[in-house]
Amino acid sequence: MKCVRHVGWGLVLFLAALPGAAQGAEVGGVSFVDEAEVGGVRLAVRGCGVLFAFGFIRAYAACFYLPAGVPAEQALAEVPRRLEIEYFRPIAARDFGRATEAGVARNASLAAFARLRPAIEALNALYRDVKPGDRYALAYAPGAGTTLSLNGLPLGTVPGAEFAAALFAIWLGDNPLDPRLKAALRGDP
Repeated sequence: MKCVRHVGWGLVLFLAALPGAAQGAEVGGVSFVDEAEVGGVRLAVRGCGVLFAFGFIRAYAACFYLPAGVPAEQALAEVPRRLEIEYFRPIAARDFGRATEAGVARNASLAAFARLRPAIEALNALYRDVKPGDRYALAYAPGAGTTLSLNGLPLGTVPGAEFAAALFAIWLGDNPLDPRLKAALRGDP
């Protein structure tokens, strides 16, 4: 019996070490899948992190996906990408709208913000209230636009490459929401 138990654990460890074994990414006690698909393109986890409001209150865990081989510096380029966020606290839909406007404004010129206003309003109309454990995902497919999903159900798609870059810049741009979260999502060492 003792020998069988060791063989069993050895097999488990061997299978867990195989490439492609379903292990998933995990951060802040939240698990994310290792791969996602956007517009028919497979994406791999680039990095995951936790946003702390006021420096100590856990707001959400997030995971960012890019195609294999795309460097983090091209995260806002014309490439498929996905950001998935699980919330630790309830948030009202109107607060997502305010945060989206502020985040885009922080990373865009006044002229670009004015041009993007209709797309921002279209996205803001899609937001719903969330409760702890809910997940939003933003998935950008070149040529199709940015799809917002809540708990795996698509709520709508907003077209435009410029809008997608401005939206994802909230987390990954020159003036991100949180520089530590940006580094974690990019997978920076």
